[in-house]
Amino acid sequence: MTQTQQTTKNQSTDLARFNMIEQQIRTWEVLDPVVLDLLGEVHREDFIDESQLGLAFADVELPIGHGQTMLSPKIEGRILQALNIKRTDKVLLVGTGSGYLTALIAKLAKHVDALEIIPELSKQAEARIQKQNIHNVTFYVLDAFSGYTTDKTYDVIVFAGSLQLHPSAAEQMLNIGGRMFAVVGEMPIMQATLTQRVSEGSSRKETLFETCLPPLVNAPQSIKFEF
Repeated sequence: MTQTQQTTKNQSTDLARFNMIEQQIRTWEVLDPVVLDLLGEVHREDFIDESQLGLAFADVELPIGHGQTMLSPKIEGRILQALNIKRTDKVLLVGTGSGYLTALIAKLAKHVDALEIIPELSKQAEARIQKQNIHNVTFYVLDAFSGYTTDKTYDVIVFAGSLQLHPSAAEQMLNIGGRMFAVVGEMPIMQATLTQRVSEGSSRKETLFETCLPPLVNAPQSIKFEF
């Protein structure tokens, strides 16, 4: 590829990224300038396979292998805006996936513990994030719903996939003032929720929007009755 061709390719990619932010993310009520700047700074195309580069900025959930998908850009934007992550925040992310959302969060936070049940995805995400010169992420390969025990508490918890049941137990891992994002429900309707721990014994939950996300592997199932 000549220098002129590379320049043209870069310009085309930058335009596609700009259009993603302006036409998909802004129009979905993501208006926080910090979030918008971050989505322009961290290159989404660096976290997908070369065969899918043409869909890097599309409003779709991209397959990333092993039956898993990458969240759509507008969902990632809404998550970041809702959580209002600060430089002092310690974050727990359940579902490392492609590593893109992990990288976005790490750019905002003090530290991220990223949990992923599929070893290949965790290894791939770690390699991609290292290339971004991001060094405040610890990667764990385990089942978050049965294999993660810790005395740590967090300022932010993110579930990067859907759950049938609200993760009430995770609220106890939040510091006072901490926030938790989770998409809860079953097809065809799920609700994106933000929970804030306001005191030792109470939390406040609000519904942000309706959506549908693929379920997290091994997430607890709701009890179904048959008559």
